[in-house]
Amino acid sequence: MKRIPMLAAGHGCVDFYQGAVPALVPFLVAGRGYGYVAVSGIVLAATLLSSIVQPLFGVLTDRWRMPWLIPVSMVVSGVGVAAGGLSDSYALTWLAVALSGLGVAAYHPEAARLARIASEGGHVRMSWFSLGGTLGFASAPVLVTPLLAAGGLGASPFLVVPAVLGALVTLPAVRSLSGGARTPGAAAAVRGRDDWPAFARLTLVIVFRSVVYVGLSAFVALLMGGGAAGAVALFVLFAGGAVGTVLGGRLAARWGRVRTMRLAYALAVPAVAGAVLVPGPAAYVFVAASSIALYAPFSLHVTLGQDLLPSRVGTAGGVTLGLAVSVGGLASPLVGAMAEASSLRTALACLIVFPVLAWLLARTLKEPVAEVSRG
Repeated sequence: MKRIPMLAAGHGCVDFYQGAVPALVPFLVAGRGYGYVAVSGIVLAATLLSSIVQPLFGVLTDRWRMPWLIPVSMVVSGVGVAAGGLSDSYALTWLAVALSGLGVAAYHPEAARLARIASEGGHVRMSWFSLGGTLGFASAPVLVTPLLAAGGLGASPFLVVPAVLGALVTLPAVRSLSGGARTPGAAAAVRGRDDWPAFARLTLVIVFRSVVYVGLSAFVALLMGGGAAGAVALFVLFAGGAVGTVLGGRLAARWGRVRTMRLAYALAVPAVAGAVLVPGPAAYVFVAASSIALYAPFSLHVTLGQDLLPSRVGTAGGVTLGLAVSVGGLASPLVGAMAEASSLRTALACLIVFPVLAWLLARTLKEPVAEVSRG
């Protein structure tokens, strides 16, 4: 069981850098005068390369065991974000953040495969692994904002520290799980046929969820006024995800994954609408509710995807765990362009449609017929 906490800690350290990019946005606006489109491009840098290459890493890890990718990808993720604040050149900043996105892409498929083995396919145990990533996300504004407020963008090299610590903590679990033998639960998980049509529908659900969540994470700090209020909004958004991740695993163990997913996306619709449209401090309540609802299905996407593609666990993990966070960034420049053409609130209001689409598509999914025991 200690292997799951170790993997969860490493997951937190690598996903810290996905949360760090939105936390950098207010400082890039204040320090370099970037507009909405420019900062949307920075968010895009963290997600575009990751979105493109993450399935490729999934295919590679299905063919060859690559446990060394986990510590190496962590360090690459950290170096990229740490270098992002060192140059006044927009192009170099973009490339540095893109390098971090590449590290994130390399991490998730192999980490998801090892977590599958360590958790024996259990919803609750996999939710703890996912929780690690969510907490890493949540801690980013809490750590990045005071650091850069005190030292400016020049203090960004210190942001490499979580990557190094995460690599060191994760190494014992990686060595243990890559020794060769599969657990009985993991072996049972690879029986059955790959259901590509259902997996394609699940992937679209994940894309819709990602667009609304990444859109909120990129702009909610600016929507709330930036500064301390913006940092609080980001923390509420990310911390609410921790609650949703654990809650989703518990509800799925009791009600099933698909039923839990449908309920979560149905509740996300009014929550996102309130986060975007309700003014004042009450908006924080809706931001938290949005995060809980959008994160409740997060770990369920992973186990469901792996059960739908039992012979392509790495590919399923790369798509469901990695693209869930990254692919939404592809839509961020469109949100930024709409914000500059109208207003930020109007642009974010367009995000309300995406949990509706996720809920509608989730209604077409069913639990896989051959399913391993969950716990």
